[in-house]
Amino acid sequence: MARNLVTYCVVHQPRRLLLPAQVIPRGTAPKDMAPYLFDEAMNRHYFEKVARWCYHPATDMFQSMLDDGYKLGLGFSVSFLHQLRRWDRRLANKFRRLVAHPSCELVGVEPYHSFSFGLDIGLFQSEMLRGKTYAEDYFQKEIRVTDTTEMCMNNEIYFALLKSGYRGAVLDGRPWVMEWREPTYIYNYDGRDLGLLCRHHELSDDVGYRFSNRTWSGFPLKADTYAGMLGRAEGDLVFIGWDYETFGEHHNVDTGIFSFMSHLPAELRRQNIECLLPSEALDRFGDHRPDLPLPPFGTTWAGSGGMEFFLGNDAQQAIYRLMHSVLNKAKLTGNTTLLDTAMWLLQSDNLHLIQWAGRSGSEAEVSAYFTPDEWWELGPDRILTEQQNVYKNFLHAMDEYA
Repeated sequence: MARNLVTYCVVHQPRRLLLPAQVIPRGTAPKDMAPYLFDEAMNRHYFEKVARWCYHPATDMFQSMLDDGYKLGLGFSVSFLHQLRRWDRRLANKFRRLVAHPSCELVGVEPYHSFSFGLDIGLFQSEMLRGKTYAEDYFQKEIRVTDTTEMCMNNEIYFALLKSGYRGAVLDGRPWVMEWREPTYIYNYDGRDLGLLCRHHELSDDVGYRFSNRTWSGFPLKADTYAGMLGRAEGDLVFIGWDYETFGEHHNVDTGIFSFMSHLPAELRRQNIECLLPSEALDRFGDHRPDLPLPPFGTTWAGSGGMEFFLGNDAQQAIYRLMHSVLNKAKLTGNTTLLDTAMWLLQSDNLHLIQWAGRSGSEAEVSAYFTPDEWWELGPDRILTEQQNVYKNFLHAMDEYA
């Protein structure tokens, strides 16, 4: 029976595009182009909204839980930290205090939550190390285990992280990746030293997605019931992964999510389940790790678990092609500011937010939920064309610098 629990949360806010797209006047300096590309007023609005309902109360909640014996791995995108530093110093101090807790481990995240891994694996490596350095400096804590973007993992990503010196990485333990294996063990690939923590998809989503669903057979989920489910899992450990926004944003306070979480540490003790940090799990189960073959096609925790969530329709394919174009053009300029702006435009959110195009069903509903309300005023077709125009306008604005 799995008597060990590892919990990981990721904190991210995108830098949303300015729609409708704005033409960048000829002669605009690279440092002055961002206001034509990104809607900082919208970003601040959504940041402050989520901070009120999620970030402040969830951070207070986790602080109390850690004092009560819970342990937490926590990752931050630089995109989020960029907004945090600008707009909420009180929250920044709360997060610093939480990360400083001995029962919290800082986990690496791709800095801009970008698709750099799909465009340039060497750039992905350097970006991962840049994000690592930034977060370590911000929180004054070392990173040894890393996430990527949306928990994306495949063969080449594994080797890029291995060569970057990480001890462990995370992936979503979907059946099509695990095959006959259980996600309740730490794996290696091909005998290499980078340990793989496999997110337990079902037990994670019981809280992350299904908790407030009144039609779900497990509703209402109580802390004692959930602790029992964790304890009955076969294997060495259960690795749970959640968006930080699960608490107060995806499930608001009226659903009882905060009460559920506050009771969880005591219920875990009653079930004799020990909480471990990701690195502690690697230490404890570091010997004789079984092998997990990794596919060339990426896996993710988004949607049904494959890259089709981000690249499955024509609108997403168009944006992905434009991501290639702006990155390559920025490289040709040799201008570091333009390259950084291009990196912002590689954010996976710009693919996530148009997953709904031409689709229906639960995955499309999730994508539509995250699409800003203000964009819907343009209408679905214009959202798609104006998003493309943001990339095209930046591409043309780099002409005089290439």
